[in-house]
Amino acid sequence: MVVTNDHELPTYEELTVEEVPISSPGLRAAAHHIGKYCLDVNDEFMMCKQETKDPRKCLNEGKAVTSCALEFFRKLKGNCFDEFQIYSNCIDKSSSRMDFEPCRKTQAVYDKCVFEKMGIERPEHGFFCKARVYTGNRPKPPVEEPQVFGDLPVGLKDFKEEERPPAKYGQRNWFIK
Repeated sequence: MVVTNDHELPTYEELTVEEVPISSPGLRAAAHHIGKYCLDVNDEFMMCKQETKDPRKCLNEGKAVTSCALEFFRKLKGNCFDEFQIYSNCIDKSSSRMDFEPCRKTQAVYDKCVFEKMGIERPEHGFFCKARVYTGNRPKPPVEEPQVFGDLPVGLKDFKEEERPPAKYGQRNWFIK
């Protein structure tokens, strides 16, 4: 993205938020539950990012995502800290790629604790890949008009499909016919 003097960049104060102080194995261990816990906030952020195509306009939604993650980990620490520590430690130490497979027993204990004390069930496989209908209150963006270029460069004709000469080395648009 090219930035000119006309662009207003956010200040450091606007960009500064409390970060989530969790290591990679911890984030990996909590990923499924945090994704389900913060689903609505994440959807709102992704819709903002997709529709505005300008990250500066989505700073508040991004802060809400970070705040939701912090809230989740604080609740997790208060309810299932020991189970989470054992599970994330297993993910960290069991393989160099932090695989889930060697840690299924500790995962079952962690999942049970999160379900019983926080009410969050581990989502089934493929849950985050399923299409969902957005139910937020973000207004629909205005429809962009396609660009129309009226003048053709000198020497080019506007061909209609019937007027085109036959292809020299094979069929043109073979996938359509």
